Amino acid sequence: MIITYFGKQFFKIQKGELTIALNPISKKSKLKERSSHFGSNIALSTTNHPDYNGFENASYGETVPFEISSPGDYEIGGLFIHGTMTPTNLNNKKYINTVYSFSIENISICFLGTIIGDKATSGILEDIDTPDILFIPIGNEELMTPVEAYNLAVKIGPKVIIPMDYDDKSLKTFLKESGGESIKPVDKLTIKAKDLSDKEGQVVVLSE
Repeated sequence: MIITYFGKQFFKIQKGELTIALNPISKKSKLKERSSHFGSNIALSTTNHPDYNGFENASYGETVPFEISSPGDYEIGGLFIHGTMTPTNLNNKKYINTVYSFSIENISICFLGTIIGDKATSGILEDIDTPDILFIPIGNEELMTPVEAYNLAVKIGPKVIIPMDYDDKSLKTFLKESGGESIKPVDKLTIKAKDLSDKEGQVVVLSE
C-alpha cells in the first residue's frame, strides 16, 4: 500500500488497481493550487467544505470514483467502509464531520477528518476501535491543538500516526510532544501488513 499527501487533508491511497482519494481539495477552495488531479475508484469527503469535498479532482478520463460524503456503512468492490458522524466547526460555522474506518488487505485505517478533539467521546472511540494507521489533524486549533491531537492519538492507540493539516509550527510542536523531533518528512509511505507487527504509535510525516 502506498500513501501520498497533497496538503491540507488530501491523500491518495493505492493498493494494486485500487486508488482511494481522501478529502480532495476542491477547485473552489482557496487552497486549490495545493490540489492534485488523478483518477480514483473511491473518494471520501469527511466535511462538505471546499477544502475537503473536491470530488472533481478524484476523476480522470473514464475513471470516476464512487463518492462517499456522509455517515453510514458502504461496500464497494469488496471494500467495507464505516462512517461515524461527529459535529465540527470551521471558521465559526457548524458542519458535520464523518470519521471513516476501513481495511485494505489486513491494514485497518481510520481517517478522523475535521474532528474536534473533545468530541471524540468514548462512544466514537469504541466505534472506530484501534486502527493500524490513524490520520489526525494537528494544525487547526479550532479543532484541537497539536498537543491535544497527540494525546488523542495515543488514546486511540494506532501503530502508525500520520499527522495532517499542519504547518511548520504545529508540526514542530506535535513532534516534540511525541518525542520525535528528529523525524523527517518522506515523499510517500509504502507499507505492508507485516511491517506493522513491531510498531506502536510511530509517527510518519508525509511531505506535500
